[in-house]
Amino acid sequence: MGSELYDTERDTVVWGLANSGWLLRAWTAPGGLRPLHLTPDEREGRLGRVVARRLLATPAWSPVLRGVEPYTDLVATVTRSVADPAAVLEFPYDWRLPVAVNARLLAGAARAHLERWRAHPAHAAARRHRVDEREGRLVFVAHSMGGLLTLAALTDGPDGDLAADTRGVLTLGTPFQGSAAAALILNTGRGTPVPLPHRRLRDLAATLPGLHDLLPTFPCLDEGMTVRRLTAVDVADLGGDKDLAEQAQAFHDRLRGRTLPGHRAVVGISQRTVQSLALRQGVVEPFEHSYRHHGDGELMRDADGAPRRFDVAGDGTVHRESAALTRVTVPLALQHGALAKGQAALDAVTSFLEEDEHLGPPQAAAGLGLGVPDLVAPGTHWAVRVHGADDPAGLECTVEEVGAPAGFRARTALYAGYDPYAEEPEDAGGAGDRGEDVVAGRVTVPAPGLYRVTLDSGDDTPLTQLVLAAPAGPARTD
Repeated sequence: MGSELYDTERDTVVWGLANSGWLLRAWTAPGGLRPLHLTPDEREGRLGRVVARRLLATPAWSPVLRGVEPYTDLVATVTRSVADPAAVLEFPYDWRLPVAVNARLLAGAARAHLERWRAHPAHAAARRHRVDEREGRLVFVAHSMGGLLTLAALTDGPDGDLAADTRGVLTLGTPFQGSAAAALILNTGRGTPVPLPHRRLRDLAATLPGLHDLLPTFPCLDEGMTVRRLTAVDVADLGGDKDLAEQAQAFHDRLRGRTLPGHRAVVGISQRTVQSLALRQGVVEPFEHSYRHHGDGELMRDADGAPRRFDVAGDGTVHRESAALTRVTVPLALQHGALAKGQAALDAVTSFLEEDEHLGPPQAAAGLGLGVPDLVAPGTHWAVRVHGADDPAGLECTVEEVGAPAGFRARTALYAGYDPYAEEPEDAGGAGDRGEDVVAGRVTVPAPGLYRVTLDSGDDTPLTQLVLAAPAGPARTD
């Protein structure tokens, strides 16, 4: 959801406007998301109704996936690290479409950009500053789904020489093996009352090939004494589209075992992340643990023969093992939406682009985790939870309205001890705290809007998460 989408028939932006009022209307007004639904013509490949005009320049939000921060800082960081602004190409894309479709577009855009850059006067000047005076090559910096596009473009795309013309690829929170959050999106709202935006996201997601391409491909379906991969029938059972699921499976089968040239993966850690699930009568039960297999493919089991559980955490959306193609990673304690904005991630991008790797890639030890609600109501108390700390000393938490210079901003007092919201599993966007001791605080925001929660521990890597405050209302459907 990182690109602004424009409906050419309606002459209007349908995703990515720069105000929280638009977000509220999109998620709460009848028909607010209807223009984003993939039409039968679009499913048949007749495209052009919706175009991606630019990368997000303002924060966006959706249930389950939470906030998507703008890419302004990332683009500025990349531009500062190259010889000339002409060396940089932004690639917005229609994230509703299959990854394979966008990958072909990316391959063509990358080839054309490389040829333009090699013919640019600044390219000749830059070559003279290199010992080997080599020609410029491509470097891809990709966040989330963008990393899947890059993998497909370089290994399964129409340009067989593109990988050879690529110096390296930096991915930020890319779900190479998918994300269990995608299954939650397709299923959310089933079996239990939930706020209306969750049902609208489910109805939208069921039409989107791009969302089906993000479904987990690793063994994640817990069936008691066995764990297996999701099938297309499972996807249909939990609320997805069987045909789209089969197409997504075929796509991932083609990519299995493929690698990226000069790849470095920035992966989010320390954030509570759904990693597996059970499916009972069409309703998903999420779990914050994963499973592992021996070299011969056999499931690892405990002394009683039960599958062993491993909590590898992640960035709140993508678990750590899915975000890495190899064991060479840069682990950062950041939420998924902030992996393209946090300063530590931007420093990793700069280091990678400038080839300043003589001491190895920058690393970050396991850090703090931040848990906030998926959706809140104005005037109602909700919890901010901090994981990985047993004392609030040295921690500063603030909540501020996004896009309103004179808007609401307040510090939130944090306290150590038993979490008073532990019995509300939806509140932290995961499987709940189950009565554990945490550092937590209570927050109330005064009005509908988009708010950013920031947790600063003084280590130059503050955690941030976006929260939408929407007025409670009757449950209506589109």
